[in-house]
Amino acid sequence: MTNTFTMRSWDEKVVSGPEDGPRYAHAHATFTYSGLIEGDSACDYLLYYPGEGYSGSAQTAPGFERIEGSVDGRKGGFVIRHEVAYGADGVHGTFTVVEGSGTGELAGITGSGTIAGASETMSYTFDHRL
Repeated sequence: MTNTFTMRSWDEKVVSGPEDGPRYAHAHATFTYSGLIEGDSACDYLLYYPGEGYSGSAQTAPGFERIEGSVDGRKGGFVIRHEVAYGADGVHGTFTVVEGSGTGELAGITGSGTIAGASETMSYTFDHRL
């Protein structure tokens, strides 16, 4: 089974700092999942941009995402917390299920996973327990 998610929307706004200097932004995104997770989600990230001339490593962004749909055919929803790195080589990161966030048939879900990709459709892994 191939596990992927596709970005449906991305709305990013600078919160503080100049466009060409160190700044941080808020991004609200929506995704559609297929594979182990089937459903749709809404996600919010805080992004940091170092400004012109920075040549260090990829930046990281924390985020929270609420997924509604199913996992292994069990319906409900849950929240994951992201720690995502992004840069010229794409996006990669880890996520964990927020304890107590599962609803419906997903009440009590726990787990963690990874994301990776360089386009609007990326792959994920998800190790979970219900």
